[in-house]
Amino acid sequence: MTHTARSGLLLALSVSAVAATLSAVPAHAAGGSAPELRWRPCAQENGPARQECAELSVPLDYRDPDGPRTRLGVSRVLSDRPEARRGTLIVIPGGPGSSGTQRLTQKGKALQKELGGAYDLVALDPRGLGASDRTGCGLSDEDRDLVNLRPWPGPGGDVSDSVRRARRIADACARNGGPLLRSMSTADEVRDIDSFRQALGEEKLSAWGSSYGTYVAVQYAQKYPHRTDRWVLDSNGDPDPRRVARGWSANMSRAMELRFPDFARWAADPAREKDGPEGGGGLRLAENAGDVRPMVLALAERLDRHPKPTTTPGKPLTGNRLRQALQLAMYSDKAFAGTAQLIKDARDPEATPVLPSALAGSVPEHEAAVTIATICNDVRWPRRSIPAATRDVVADRARYPLTGGLSVGVFPCAFWKWAPAEKPTRVTSDGPSNILMIQNLRDPATPYFGALKMREALGQRARMVTVDKGGHGVYLGEGNACGDRKVTDFLLTGERPGEDVVCAR
Repeated sequence: MTHTARSGLLLALSVSAVAATLSAVPAHAAGGSAPELRWRPCAQENGPARQECAELSVPLDYRDPDGPRTRLGVSRVLSDRPEARRGTLIVIPGGPGSSGTQRLTQKGKALQKELGGAYDLVALDPRGLGASDRTGCGLSDEDRDLVNLRPWPGPGGDVSDSVRRARRIADACARNGGPLLRSMSTADEVRDIDSFRQALGEEKLSAWGSSYGTYVAVQYAQKYPHRTDRWVLDSNGDPDPRRVARGWSANMSRAMELRFPDFARWAADPAREKDGPEGGGGLRLAENAGDVRPMVLALAERLDRHPKPTTTPGKPLTGNRLRQALQLAMYSDKAFAGTAQLIKDARDPEATPVLPSALAGSVPEHEAAVTIATICNDVRWPRRSIPAATRDVVADRARYPLTGGLSVGVFPCAFWKWAPAEKPTRVTSDGPSNILMIQNLRDPATPYFGALKMREALGQRARMVTVDKGGHGVYLGEGNACGDRKVTDFLLTGERPGEDVVCAR
């Protein structure tokens, strides 16, 4: 599950050029010493003014605490109202493949305003990302193209190319990744967070986990329940320990079908005739919402046969690039206009389409490696024959044509060289009742029906706020005042709704 399915498309926060002034702040966990954090300024443009960064040393393998170590980039924004401070809130990003320090930079100002200094805000970069020690698989630019890194089948459901690519990627990761790549997993990210807690000298943490970050957060709450204070899970996936990311992927095809009508209504609205570049005829794609879906599907099939050149040399608009652009656009209504323009240009013989930035380049090497390694190290994936994989893809394409069989395609995990070091922890109702879930009703990546599985697993530990809206990411995201208020009230007062509630649009 990626936060924007872009897992790894967020730029990692660089601290290489920050001021060298250091202030040593030793911290000690109760009952023993903890690693020392040496904080330095690392404020970024448009981020919180007083953001600081440091490095945290953790065991490469927690089963060998005295063995080799790796460095994690960590960040904090101290409360600007010490008299109002009540604790520390960790921001846990999505992905796998997203930077915590970058997420803190993006959301720090909004959190400061919303929470009024009630928390020190902290985050860490998972192993291999941002300011943490990095490794990679040595993948080519072509293999890191998003439509190749994700297992989009060929026309008609042909999986032969994606099978060859998945095997090649798995082989490259085994050959080039080394011990650091092998250590990447949700379980070790959970342990890294607890090492960070100890280094901060905190008895407990509060948390805001988003997308894949909800799975990290709930695994932490399962392993260290006595270390959790107020726990927010935003945009939740099914925590089924037998499938993990394989289940999240499979759910996305149905989720896309549930979300697409929002785009179709938008694209058929007469108001779209006034949208878009001046003199361009607007962005209205059809007179009726029901006509948008068959038009898009027919266009994708035509592009399967006859790709169209774009403004990006060497990257034509294929059927799969259109499908991927459409899938990414479902994460936020703000992306609808750009996608409508892409569809218009694809249909216009005189126009040259402009690819969205996520499709015009390749996923950075280290981010691709973290995404692949984490999902493959977490749980063993089945190795299917080409005929079996083809049957699965063809069936999924027929049922959910908008995603073209992607959700059940062949990932590199099918050929992964390493067995998971441990089984994922099952999420249960054992633990304190201090979890608030928040969920969009029509989420294209972590769908509502998957979030209900998380809600069921947590039992009385949780309450859930459902927002009648489409898109991925709720709190401080798309501007739902009701949902934002429920989360903020919980973080400030500790009070949750007495029962699960629904927020209207």
